[in-house]
Amino acid sequence: MRPNAAAAANAPGVTDTEIKIGQTMPYSGPASAYGAIGRAEIAYFRMINETGGVNGRKINLVSLDDGYSPPRTVEQIRRLVEEEQVAFIFNSLGTPSNSA
Repeated sequence: MRPNAAAAANAPGVTDTEIKIGQTMPYSGPASAYGAIGRAEIAYFRMINETGGVNGRKINLVSLDDGYSPPRTVEQIRRLVEEEQVAFIFNSLGTPSNSA
């Protein structure tokens, strides 16, 4: 096993069968039209999983609504990291949300 693969195997959100990643998207609120991006990414990861995943691991994208509100983004990111134990945060939308 390569050293970086060994480290990844011990990371939160990574098992022999799954890579759990997190994301917040504005599925509601003033920027809810951009929620289509999150839905498209969910569909894309579903397609990847249907064709065998990544090196045999399924991608589990946990995508939560932040309403394009920085305080809610902070709350949802905490949930993703502390409760869902994702390996990393993927492609959150917008300067206000990413600055939070």
